[in-house]
Amino acid sequence: VQLQASGGGLVQAGGSLRLSCAASGRTLNRNGMAWFRQAPGKEREFVAAINWSGGSTNYARSVKGRFTISRDNAKNTVYLQMNSLKPEDTAVYYCAANRFMGVGSTDNEYDYWGQGTLVTVSS
Repeated sequence: VQLQASGGGLVQAGGSLRLSCAASGRTLNRNGMAWFRQAPGKEREFVAAINWSGGSTNYARSVKGRFTISRDNAKNTVYLQMNSLKPEDTAVYYCAANRFMGVGSTDNEYDYWGQGTLVTVSS
């Protein structure tokens, strides 16, 4: 399985970006999917997760109400809509596929990882 993340870039604080993660090699419509991020000098952290059907989501407290995760199983793609961006959201964002169907927030549940896309939020 390969996960290709895209959509990162430079945006001003308060702006929006939409990240996409396209999977290839295998259908992931029975897997939970998630976004994690890693800021410079910091450990990777959980951002958001969505279950296999899209009916359940889980968000980190720091992004709840600003970010929305969604998926299109027909396209084997997961999205992260990021609104009201803050400088502290600056990080490399990674998408990941869970070995299970749910919305776990620990990275050891995730077997497949994309290469990351850089999001930079200027103040």
